[in-house]
Amino acid sequence: MSAALAPAPAAPIPTVGRPVTQLRVIRSEWTKLRGLRSTWYCALVAVVLIVGVGAAIAASAKTGGASPALSGAAAVSVSLYGILLAQLVISVLGVLLFSGEYATGMIRASLAVVPSRLPVLWAKLIALTGLVLPVTLLAAVAEFFVAVAISSARGVAAISLTDPGVLRTVVGSSLYLSVAAVIGLALGALLRKTAAGVAAFAAVFFVAPIVMPYLPHSVASIGRYLPSSAGGSLWGQPLVAHPLGPWAGFAVLCGYAVVLTGLAAWRLRRCDA
Repeated sequence: MSAALAPAPAAPIPTVGRPVTQLRVIRSEWTKLRGLRSTWYCALVAVVLIVGVGAAIAASAKTGGASPALSGAAAVSVSLYGILLAQLVISVLGVLLFSGEYATGMIRASLAVVPSRLPVLWAKLIALTGLVLPVTLLAAVAEFFVAVAISSARGVAAISLTDPGVLRTVVGSSLYLSVAAVIGLALGALLRKTAAGVAAFAAVFFVAPIVMPYLPHSVASIGRYLPSSAGGSLWGQPLVAHPLGPWAGFAVLCGYAVVLTGLAAWRLRRCDA
């Protein structure tokens, strides 16, 4: 009789076959990133903007030789002005990596698998940079050769990658867009809403540089240290005087990315999904 009333043995708790490691989280995030249609749409639009705007600028350049006041690096940076539009597209991709999961509720599943949470943030950063850096670098190199070919056909003096500052300008444009994507991702993780993240990025990278010159001088002088102004010194913007050198300006841009990523990590650890 006592045997009949004895409780049934509890079912064994399933265990995970493999431990959760940073490498496996990176693979998971890379798979999710590749599986999103928005990833490839944003990448395609960014490439079209970089190459297309550069080709249009080269096609509209004056013939009869390059101006002696405009160096090869400066001419290349002018043709790379499509980056100013492409950075918004790249930032949308970065914001969506986090805000999209918060909108669908998938973030709860991601954090349930990785309870320590921060490996998810690092994995998304690595996956995003691993996509944006090579894609934008290829686009910048393609834009350079397309612009040079168009300019040469119209009689403008040819520019080589070995000319002073040219290679830095081309590579720097890709580095700039990669850090801009990281800032977008950090804003998405911090604000958790796509509209808020994109609006914050646009306000800092587009609106603030336009408004700053109209403010009192004591405030306007801060504008040169905004992310777009400081980071822009790496890939050129020859029409804008900047007190920082190319790599010092890029370091300031990276500083913004580090601070925002730190705030995103703090909120990810302290606040519920």
